Amino acid sequence: MRTAVLTALATLSLAACGQNASATNDSSAGNPSVNTAEASTAAPAAAPASKEAALEIMHERHEGMEQIGKSTKTIKRALDLASPDVAEIQKASATIADLSVKSANWFPQGTGPDVGKTGAKPEIWQTHDDFVAKDRDFAAAAKALNAAVASGNVEAIESSFGNLGKTCKACHEKYRAEMKH
Repeated sequence: MRTAVLTALATLSLAACGQNASATNDSSAGNPSVNTAEASTAAPAAAPASKEAALEIMHERHEGMEQIGKSTKTIKRALDLASPDVAEIQKASATIADLSVKSANWFPQGTGPDVGKTGAKPEIWQTHDDFVAKDRDFAAAAKALNAAVASGNVEAIESSFGNLGKTCKACHEKYRAEMKH
């Protein structure tokens, strides 16, 4: 099972993150008591005030997704070893957990393909409730992975990592377009 899960995750992580992301308007970034995934409402956040602001958010989204993808690959490589480096996994897991909370702010109205190059499909804003639910699932899976990593139990880490990959796949299959570089 380990090989099947890791192979599936490798495939996901290679296709995973090609969107646009920047440093942010995330007022909750320094406030751990604010759960941005829960702060999302049925309607997407208002569009940025300018095209430049929209492009900045799209850049932030891209960079964040790239970091998540790289961290996922790091975890996969570590778990492929006979003796996984839990410290390396912990660092990558912490990055994913941190960014998973921020991801709820990366998709306001006006940051889709009509504004600039992005892998974000228009369906994100057309079926926003479903998208928000998938983003919450991702954040919960990232938190669970972080807890499993803290336990040091490699089997628990593998299981949580597999669950994280499922949340990535569920969202990317519906809401992410392939990007040609």
